[in-house]
Amino acid sequence: MKQFDYIIKDPSGIHADPAVMLGKKAREFGGTSITVSKGENSALATKLMALIGLGAQCGDMVTVTVEGEQEDAAYKAIEEFMVENM
Repeated sequence: MKQFDYIIKDPSGIHADPAVMLGKKAREFGGTSITVSKGENSALATKLMALIGLGAQCGDMVTVTVEGEQEDAAYKAIEEFMVENM
């Protein structure tokens, strides 16, 4: 299991467009679970409404957890995605 914290920089927070793109990126890593958490709440990166439902706004810190067969590659790709898109 790998984990990193990320502070949301997008002025709109986690909204539909980046959530869809994140889900698409996460699906590239079959057999690997990617979870985004804010406080007590968490959502699989592949679940659009659950991600939006976290209510993560600009300045909020989220924790991304990657676990499974391709966790090394997924960790790197998701971290890069977050920096570029969120």
